[in-house]
Amino acid sequence: MDFQAGILQDGSPMESLEKQLLCPICLEMFSKPVVILPCQHNLCRKCANDVFQAANPYGHSRVSLISGGRFRCPSCRHEVLLDRHGVYGLQRNLLVENIIDIYKQECSSRPLKKGEHPMCKEHEDERINIYCVTCEVPTCSMCKVFGAHKDCEVAPLQTVFQGQKTELNNCISMLVAGNDRIQTIISQLEDSCQSTKENSEAAKRELCARFEALAALLEEKKAELLQRISQEQADKTAFIQSLICQYKEQLEKSSRLVETAIQAAEETGGAAFLMNAKQLIKTIVEASKGGRLDKIEPGYESMDAFSVSLDHLTEAVHALDFDPAEEDEEYFDGEEEEVDE
Repeated sequence: MDFQAGILQDGSPMESLEKQLLCPICLEMFSKPVVILPCQHNLCRKCANDVFQAANPYGHSRVSLISGGRFRCPSCRHEVLLDRHGVYGLQRNLLVENIIDIYKQECSSRPLKKGEHPMCKEHEDERINIYCVTCEVPTCSMCKVFGAHKDCEVAPLQTVFQGQKTELNNCISMLVAGNDRIQTIISQLEDSCQSTKENSEAAKRELCARFEALAALLEEKKAELLQRISQEQADKTAFIQSLICQYKEQLEKSSRLVETAIQAAEETGGAAFLMNAKQLIKTIVEASKGGRLDKIEPGYESMDAFSVSLDHLTEAVHALDFDPAEEDEEYFDGEEEEVDE
């Protein structure tokens, strides 16, 4: 941010106000103009437009000229159907814009307060200005000269600060990339679930079309075979849905960790940042090395195995079962001859 957010004490009303004025997409203070969604959540119009364009890549198609497209609120996931103006058709939140102006004026008018830099607990008048490499903690110069760290190796606080902050940013990038991969897998699983349903329905239609040529004696067998297809669909769908839930849960945990890491990365004070950075980085690395979830095999959603041939004799109907697809043509060629006989 380009204003002195650091002059506010932790827990102050102004700091609480600042948190309410952050855009959930860019995690920065709302930039004008601010748009308000039907669900009453606010977004920077530029951020909203970026999300809308990403979700509706064919923005110049004939359909989009009529309906505009769909937009999902990043805060509550409420879906909004936009008109042909897209996010530019959303109402501006002038109240929030005025509050932001007042907030920035208030921040710029406040003088920087003393005592904000962390002070050494052992030497109350000494600021924490170096980093003990041996003990891996920030400390002060007096501790290095006379105190507990006099025999330790130390380094400039700013050098270690920049190094660990760079490492944290790399971890954030790693988490974001991992989330993108998980989202891709979830999309593929959802597509597979839909394909399983469509293939199942296609198999049912084919089965019904063949059974219609047979006598009433086939009806009982037809119901039995349909039940097997439905059971297979239910089993596969249930398995895929369970995978989707597992991946969504992993994505949600990872997203929360990303938010925590981003908040830590926004810390401008080197000492305050280093208080928690190492543990946070360790947590991120451990989360990235976590167990991997199962995946479905290629062609898992296929229903090709559920295909029957109806060229059997009437007295053999009760022995009907699903035949491999390659045998269908052979059985079908003899069906017409058997019917003629």
